[in-house]
Amino acid sequence: MRGPALTADVVLLAGEPASSVLLIERGSEPFKGSWALPGGFVETGERVHDAALRELAEETGISLEAELALLGVYDTPGRDPRGPTVSVSYVSRATTQLPATGGDDAARAGWFALDSLPPLAFDHDLIVADATRWSAGQRYS
Repeated sequence: MRGPALTADVVLLAGEPASSVLLIERGSEPFKGSWALPGGFVETGERVHDAALRELAEETGISLEAELALLGVYDTPGRDPRGPTVSVSYVSRATTQLPATGGDDAARAGWFALDSLPPLAFDHDLIVADATRWSAGQRYS
């Protein structure tokens, strides 16, 4: 029996206090054309943290120097239409919006104000909400 797929996502916030988040426009299904967090599948033999940094660089062109903090593990059944998927999500903050361009399977990358986000793919709205509470020093679930 095979277990769920493993993915890594990155919530990169900008501003002090955090006012925007970096998103990518998905270039392929599922959710082609929808906005999502940078992230993707962990490769065989790869650490999850390393996969998060790799996916961020591949999809946005940003090689992050700042530390990634573990935000949480997201495993709600049905969160990915391709099948059972567990995402380990990380969060970091930049002082300003870093230049970003879409790459790999991301059609575009861009910064969005936290108070006016587009509809997000998967359960990324929940992950962004948790990251927003994290950045404000509040408890999150």
